[in-house]
Amino acid sequence: MIPLLIAIPLGTAFLISLIGGKRDLVAAVLSLCSTAVVLIMSIVLFAGLHGHTLVYSVGKWPAPFGIVLVIDAFSALMLILIYTLALTSLLYAVPYLESLGRDWKFYALFMLMLSGMTGVIITGDLFNLYVFMEIGLLAAFALVAFGGAAEEYEAAFKYAVMGSVSSSFILIGIAVLYSASSTLTMAKIAETLPSLDPKLVGWVSALFLAGFGLKAAAIPFHAWLPDAHSSAPALISSMLSGVLIKALGVYVLIRLFFNVFGAPQMILSVVLVLGLISIIGGVLLAIAQWDMKRLLAYHSISQIGYVLIGIGLGTPLGLLGAVYHLLNHALFKGLLFYNAGAVEIALGTRNLKRMGNLTKLLPTTSNTSMVASLSIAGIPPFNGFFSKLILIIAAVQAGQPITAVLAVIGSLLTLASFMKVQRYGFRGERVIEKAEPIGWSMNAAMVILAVLCLATSLLVVPGIREVVLSPAVQAVMAKTGYVHLVLGR
Repeated sequence: MIPLLIAIPLGTAFLISLIGGKRDLVAAVLSLCSTAVVLIMSIVLFAGLHGHTLVYSVGKWPAPFGIVLVIDAFSALMLILIYTLALTSLLYAVPYLESLGRDWKFYALFMLMLSGMTGVIITGDLFNLYVFMEIGLLAAFALVAFGGAAEEYEAAFKYAVMGSVSSSFILIGIAVLYSASSTLTMAKIAETLPSLDPKLVGWVSALFLAGFGLKAAAIPFHAWLPDAHSSAPALISSMLSGVLIKALGVYVLIRLFFNVFGAPQMILSVVLVLGLISIIGGVLLAIAQWDMKRLLAYHSISQIGYVLIGIGLGTPLGLLGAVYHLLNHALFKGLLFYNAGAVEIALGTRNLKRMGNLTKLLPTTSNTSMVASLSIAGIPPFNGFFSKLILIIAAVQAGQPITAVLAVIGSLLTLASFMKVQRYGFRGERVIEKAEPIGWSMNAAMVILAVLCLATSLLVVPGIREVVLSPAVQAVMAKTGYVHLVLGR
């Protein structure tokens, strides 16, 4: 079943290319069906793990001689997150793409991006990870430029340039590590690492931190994100912000620095500082914006900062908060980008000053935007409150009171920013008399994510937390276990 996780979206992308032309509805149905199948497979795999790790040797060549695919609780949880958001994005896409001109090429690129992310998540081979990352990025570059406007081409170009720079750092790091360890299998590298020159390991760590930090868009590596996320179609913005920067950036940082490098304190300290700068810097930049999608893009930087401080703390509770907030951010940020896309279709603008009272014309969009705003601002009982609370408690427990205080300040500034969004964008005094209708499946996608913003609050409940979140944290914390399980010892 494990190789099918990559083969299904990749095969669907090629199949759509073969049967393209005017049959874009067939492309939409194929994409929806294959995404739903992979989501079900991911849920089944996660439910059947029970703390174990599944390893598949490609071509029956065992590690470290061949490429291995690895499924543990963390990777399975990430797959569930990616394919849940992808499924709602495809639901949203059917009417949304009519405004851009329906095109089968969108679905082919979308499935290619999914296959790249899936490969990054489940591979146990470092160069294989790089190849899948490039597949996902190439599809993402094309999707950012999909609308064909000048600003979209410019944003895609900036994204491609910054993506190439980050990929260069990563490729150099992989080459240096391979020359020193003679292997590309991550578990074998982890086993070999103690015998390598500490200076070399430090340089490679720095290269990976810069490369994957650029993918995650943490400050100061964030310059590409506001343009790319605000220019892309709304559903692609939701995928980029919701899962792509996490799969290609944050997930790989966690996997490499905990399961391979053994969580070196110097790197964790740098990640913690980057997280704090991102929280405050991102939200201050967001508050000044009047373009709704650009405001949301800057908030992505700020919210990734929360995930980074959980990683930087390096404690089980900090990682629990990081994994939980990573999941929550995908849901409420995906929903907010759907809201922005719906308003853009209905009113032809995303400028908050030109919006007004939309509660009667767009009730689903207005109400779900309120749910997402309260979630990202960390208001109980929505999911963002619990993940931020866990991170703040983890910071206090780790003896980092300044981190806890800055996390609280960042959350208060986020609340102020989304009060502005609600005040001007959805519940303003300006009377809006007419709006273009939006499709029922767009409303359905927004309702599903709004319900999930509430439902995932239950993940903090003891009993549920131990089944869903704790196994993912245990898989990350156990470096020795990862090495032994993958190498079969």
